[in-house]
Order: sequence, then C-alpha cells, then structure tokens
Amino acid sequence: MLSTAELRRRPSRAPDHEAESNALIALAQSMASSPQGILQKLADTALTLCRAHSAGLSLLEDGDQKSNFHWRAIAGQWASHIDGGTPRDFGPCGTVLDQNVAMVCSHPELDFPYWTSIKPVLEEGLLIPFYIKGEAVGTIWVVAHDTSRRFDSEDLRVMTSLGTFAAAAYQTLLSQDATQRIASIVESSDDAIVSKDLNGVIVTWNKGAERIFGYTAEEVIGKPITILIPPDRHEEEPAILERIRRGERVEHYETVRMRKHGSPVHISLTISPIKNAEGKIVGASKIARDITERKRSEAQITVLAREAEHRAKNVLATVQAIVNLSDSDTPEGLKHIITGRIQALANVHTLFVESRWTGAELHSLVKEELAAYRRDGKGRARVDGPNVVMRPDIAQTVAVALHELATNAAKYGALSVAEGNVQVEWWCASDGRLVLRWTEAGGPPVKPPMRHGFGTRVMDSMIRGQLKGEMRFDWRAEGLVCEIALPT
Repeated sequence: MLSTAELRRRPSRAPDHEAESNALIALAQSMASSPQGILQKLADTALTLCRAHSAGLSLLEDGDQKSNFHWRAIAGQWASHIDGGTPRDFGPCGTVLDQNVAMVCSHPELDFPYWTSIKPVLEEGLLIPFYIKGEAVGTIWVVAHDTSRRFDSEDLRVMTSLGTFAAAAYQTLLSQDATQRIASIVESSDDAIVSKDLNGVIVTWNKGAERIFGYTAEEVIGKPITILIPPDRHEEEPAILERIRRGERVEHYETVRMRKHGSPVHISLTISPIKNAEGKIVGASKIARDITERKRSEAQITVLAREAEHRAKNVLATVQAIVNLSDSDTPEGLKHIITGRIQALANVHTLFVESRWTGAELHSLVKEELAAYRRDGKGRARVDGPNVVMRPDIAQTVAVALHELATNAAKYGALSVAEGNVQVEWWCASDGRLVLRWTEAGGPPVKPPMRHGFGTRVMDSMIRGQLKGEMRFDWRAEGLVCEIALPT
C-alpha cells in the first residue's frame, strides 16, 4: 500500500470539468428518480471518469456486525464479482479505513492470499474512504488490471469528490427518506444549486450558493434571480427561461454574475427543467460552478505567453547581433567565440529565472562571469559594489561585456599571467546611471590596440547602440581600465 503522494509525482491529465459536471448532474437525477440504483451508478461513473478497468464500492453492513466489506456495486471487468467481499481487518479496504486516508495498492495477493482467486489481477488500485456522521462505512475504488493505465492526481481529485457523493448517497439509502436524499446531496455540494419558477423567482438555495454569492437562503428565496445578474447581462435571463419552457437543457454556459456586495464572479451554469408529477414543466434547477480562479489562470497564462514571446524575441535579437558581430580566421575559432558569448547570456538567464524575471543582481552576475578566476583562493578577481538588481536588457549587456573583458584579459591582459588580477567595481552616479569599472593590474605591459577587435565591437553595439550608454577604454601601461555607464 502506498500513499497518494505517489500520484502527485506523476504527470497529471487536465481536468475535464464538463464531463465531471455532467456526471454529477446525472448522479443527482438518478438519486431523485431511482435511488436504489445509485451505488451502481456511482461505480459506473467512477469507471468512466477515471478511465479505469474496474470500479466499485465496498460497504460495511450491520448484518455481519461490519466484519466484512461487501461489494454491492461493481463496474467493468470485475463485474462478475458482485456481492463478493473481503474481511474488514485483513485487506486493502481495511487498511485504508485504519489509516483514514486515500491510498494506492498493487498486487494485494502478495499480502492477502485469498486475493489469488480474484481475476483479472489488480495491477494498481486507488481507494477512497467515505464516512457517515464520522463513522467509516466503506470505500469507493478504481482499478487498473495492467500497466496500460496508471492513476494520477486528477484521478485522486475526481475520486475524492465521488467519495463525498458516495457518503451522501449511501446515507440517503439507509434513511430511505426521499426528501432528505436530495437535500443532503444539494447541501453538501460546493457548487451553487438553485431552483426557480418559470417567472425567474428563487425557490430553493443551498449552502454552495450562499458561499459563492454571499446571500443566505432567507435573503433570496422569493426574490427574482436577476438580483444575481449584472445590468449589462439582464437579457440572458429571458432567453434562458424561454429555453426551459421549451423543455431544453442549458449546459455549461459560462457567464458572469454578481455577489451580494457587487463583486463579479465567473460561473459555469447548467440549467435543467423541473417537472411536476404530471410531467408539466414548473421551473428550473440551476447548478453554478465558480470558475473565477480558472478564468484568472487563463488570463495569467495569456499574459505569460505574450511575455515569453517578447523575451524570446529580445534574446534572439541579442543572439543575432552577437553572431553578426563575431568573426574568426577559422570555423572552429568562430564557433568557440560565439559559444562563449551565448554562454554568457545563458548564465544571466539563470539569474533571471531565480528572480522570476524581475532582473539579475549585479554582484551575482559578476561572480558568475569571473568564477573561474575566483576559485583558486588567490584573489585574482576582486568584486566591490552595492546591491543592484538590473532589468533584463541591462543585465544581458553587462554579462556579454564582462565576458568580452574577461576573455581579452585571459588572452592578452592581467589574467594571462599568474601574478595578474582584475578588480570590478560599480556605483550609482548622481545622474541615476549605473557605472561599472573594470581595472586590470599585474599583467604584461599594455599597448593601445591598432584597431577595434570584434569583442569591442560587440560591446559597443550593445552598450551604445542598444542601451544608449557610454563606454571608455583607458589603455594604461600597468593595465586596462574600462568604464561603462548605463542608463537605468
């Protein structure tokens, strides 16, 4: 037996709220019209929603002092085992109730020999306990008979929901009170379940509706349903009532309604006609699911997708500029140069991820670029400056500039000899610009270059061309000093 934490580690399928809503509505209707068949309906629903090979309910009953689980409803490949069962204290269902948690099991015949005769084998099962008034009464379960189906966290969510329904359903069966059967299910629902007459006047109102809309039943029963509808959507209600009068069902209609204090709530509506004993339509039953969080997530995904597209274009433009400005006498040399520059961009993007794309901290960026010269403990690269978080475009430019300066120093400057060192320092100038100074010392004597190298051209293009900053090289005999000023 395993905990359901295993399911959360697996890839999970996307929720199918439409199928789930349809199934719950069908269960509610089945409870009202043929309550004696509700347990089998539950098993069939679990089988379908979880795409299982078998599904069922195991129930403790007073007839044998609750010493055994009885399989009163089974769907799928195990259907022939209907009315079978297992001991209360020696089997997977008993373990689930003892642990008081949903669990995953596999090949129970290895621990409980009587399972050997139960075919096909149980490759993986997901078992959910359910209770009535705090007392454990059974489990609802789904089973895979081979490795073609493995359950995931979405199955756990669906089965937990069905477990709640199973408890209400079994309780109503025991009570045999039709009114209480419906009321129990409606009141335990997280969704708003409301009924109204053909004039749009509210007749019933459950706790789920109170939670979603903020009104108590006393405040809304007898009031028009339009108190929930924003003024710009009032035309929806006559159209809905007309469809109900024609006997039509409105399924998964996504719209916006108002809470008691005026705030909007996104909902998915399913509306069905209510008929009296003579079959005449007398009203409508509405199930409203709060989808505000889903809508918020969808909007956030859209924003993130646009932001990702924008950032990707910026990165590609930077890479394109790097490639266009890179040159070498050999293909291998060109490959090495471009690889180094793109690696500098990759390093700064790691910092972006850590900061959730707010930018990159300059101290971390400098240490990353000079890591190879700071590991030996000889202090060949010294870093000094205040905490500064640079926005992404500035951080990319600084990363490439530091890479070019470090590469040049390693080839020709202070870092090309054991005694050489560099110092990187920065500060915020009075005009708001970020000033970064690179100073080399202890290296070979420095002579000003006869022409600008490709590294200098890359830096110039990004600093002056893209960011409208300034860059100055001072080729002192004792070592290069480079000063960069960037607008922030």
